[in-house]
Amino acid sequence: MTDETAEPDERGDARPPRQEQEEATTDIGEVAPGILRLQLPVALPGLGHVNCYALEDERGFALVDPGLPGDAPWAALIDRLDRAGIALRHVHTVVVTHSHHDHFGAAERLHDETSADIVAHEAFRLMWEEAEMTANEDSSSLELTDDEILERMKERFRWTTPWGTKRTPPPDDVMRMFLSGGRGGRLFPTPEPTIRVADRAPVRLGRREWVSVHTPGHTRDHLCLYDPEGGVMLSGDHILPTITPHISGYFPEADPLALFFDSLDRMTRFEGVTITLPAHGHPFADLAGRAEAIAEHHHERLDLIRASVDEIGEGSVVDFMQRLFRPRSWGEMAESETFAHLVHLRATGDIEQRESDGVALFSAP
Repeated sequence: MTDETAEPDERGDARPPRQEQEEATTDIGEVAPGILRLQLPVALPGLGHVNCYALEDERGFALVDPGLPGDAPWAALIDRLDRAGIALRHVHTVVVTHSHHDHFGAAERLHDETSADIVAHEAFRLMWEEAEMTANEDSSSLELTDDEILERMKERFRWTTPWGTKRTPPPDDVMRMFLSGGRGGRLFPTPEPTIRVADRAPVRLGRREWVSVHTPGHTRDHLCLYDPEGGVMLSGDHILPTITPHISGYFPEADPLALFFDSLDRMTRFEGVTITLPAHGHPFADLAGRAEAIAEHHHERLDLIRASVDEIGEGSVVDFMQRLFRPRSWGEMAESETFAHLVHLRATGDIEQRESDGVALFSAP
């Protein structure tokens, strides 16, 4: 995630934490008729919680984005369900807004426990799939120690990025979470959607007729749900109240930022939205205004790159990243988002790209 307003103010005072960074509480609140907000703890860069929404209907409940994998997140989910008076057996559907583990992590376990359907966009697919990561495993892997399994998995994450640097494996604690519930170096169970929906497809949940809204940008498979009768938008990570979602340079499409701009523009054209329910942070009212503000933030970054080209001359992704981000944010996520902006400017003809020894270099055309 990208915090677009984290600088100190004019007096040098630190700004308060962004909403999305707030720690999860055990409070259960009705945020729209028949929709409860359950806050689940996460410990990820820039995030302190994920909102799991429980939608009640005559069959029981649908849960939207049930949080991280692992035993501790599962215990937190069960605790929130208990506090809300929701029996686990009454969960009939899980909606996954997109393919990031703080959103889909508990989905497969819920399916195993309750036979709940898993609803996702038809493009839902992880950046890595368990089958791909373990295709060459043999029975000898079952005899490896935990540390040996961890090192083997970390080595698989050290691929070369599209801009020519070596990818850094996730921290050990994150890798151990990936491996929880697995065996012989296998990852935790990842969800296989039982219902895949296309853009504009109807979804009947919570006594409402939702409309599926495909919003690629943060991920290629990001799904929002819109209730035109009640004026509710479930926005996932696409629209957040005080930070902007990460736009990844790992996208298979040629220009992920252009897709994101198109998806943001769609949000300005929904009439009658009275409340937006984001995956992080608090519900808010002005969907169109927030979408426009996020787009403006990225246009400002594009302008900063244009202004930097003359100073840098020909530069790598790392060179431009250091102009876009403060030093505390430098790293692979910042490189990835910088690359997404650079390839957008390449597509618009503002800069050109060449490679030298496998490293992408950018300069004025």
